[in-house]
Amino acid sequence: PGGLFLVGLGRDAPPRIVVRAAKADGRATARSLEIERRRYDIQRIDGLPQRQVAPSAEDLKRIRDDGRRIAAVRTLASAVTDFAGGFAWPLAGRLSGVFGSQRILNGEPRRPHSGVDVSAPQGTPVKAPADGVVALVQGDMFFTGKTLMIDHGHGLNSVYAHMSAILVERGQRVVKGQAIGRVGATGRATGPHLHWGVSLFDTHLDPALLAGPLTPPTP
Repeated sequence: PGGLFLVGLGRDAPPRIVVRAAKADGRATARSLEIERRRYDIQRIDGLPQRQVAPSAEDLKRIRDDGRRIAAVRTLASAVTDFAGGFAWPLAGRLSGVFGSQRILNGEPRRPHSGVDVSAPQGTPVKAPADGVVALVQGDMFFTGKTLMIDHGHGLNSVYAHMSAILVERGQRVVKGQAIGRVGATGRATGPHLHWGVSLFDTHLDPALLAGPLTPPTP
């Protein structure tokens, strides 16, 4: 009602898009946007358990169930505008994985990385980067371990994975800077870190473009 809109472009967006807006009086306006191209890293991770690189039939069922839960959150279109308050990094640490990079796990190419990874000591508090409502809490997802998702309104959602503890409940309202979990290495992880992802519905966005430069940890 206030005229606030979200437009999110994913890793494989075309070089040009046209944004059109239809006004209440029937008039329309359009703007062409040139999309800056980016280079993406290729990362190789070896030594992962083969069960997590080539899951069994039983594991695949679990993976599909996990995927359905996450996909359901990404259909939410709540009218709140919590995203308008801006985003901060959920923790300080070393940026160990960047958006859009492609990983080769035990020699097998995988889909591009859908978020960012921040390495930090086990148990480091993870804070809500923006206001929102907790939309998913799962204690043992196959790939992402202890996983949390927050709805920030109008289809914008965020995900936090591999945590050692989740400190909030589904349906709980959280505010920017509130502790929501702790860094861990649950699921498919080679060491303690947080995977942080942001999506507009099912289009993955680069969280670093929302939060700005990552602050290094205090010595």
